[in-house]
Amino acid sequence: MQVSVTSHREPEPLNFEAFERLAHYVLKIEAAPEHSELSIALVDIDEMSRLNEQYRGIAGPTDVLSFGCDDPCVAAGDEPITLGDVIIAPEVAAQQAIELETTIEAELNLLLVHGILHLLGYDHECDEDAVVMQTREVILLEAYAAE
Repeated sequence: MQVSVTSHREPEPLNFEAFERLAHYVLKIEAAPEHSELSIALVDIDEMSRLNEQYRGIAGPTDVLSFGCDDPCVAAGDEPITLGDVIIAPEVAAQQAIELETTIEAELNLLLVHGILHLLGYDHECDEDAVVMQTREVILLEAYAAE
């Protein structure tokens, strides 16, 4: 599995390797195809606001967006299957961490897992689906922390 993390914002004290490890862990536990590829991008509030309005029709920033491929994005030959992109706004995550009385690391990890689960078919459109997704997030994060 290939995971790449990029930042489209000023340098920051985020541990990209830790993000990659968590992403690999989630993909492995969720049985994502072995030859899959995931992109994670960290963006500033302005970029997240632009993406949120462009793709969801909602003004202002959000914390995380996931852009999956339509139908499996299978590349030619032995190229990896592209799962999609997870876009995270660390500044929004930092605000939420304060409000939720948690750490920025915990909030960023939750957003990453949340975004990956969306790419793997989880959703929270109805209350029942939201409970399933939130439960899975907790299970994955607790198991990862116990590693």
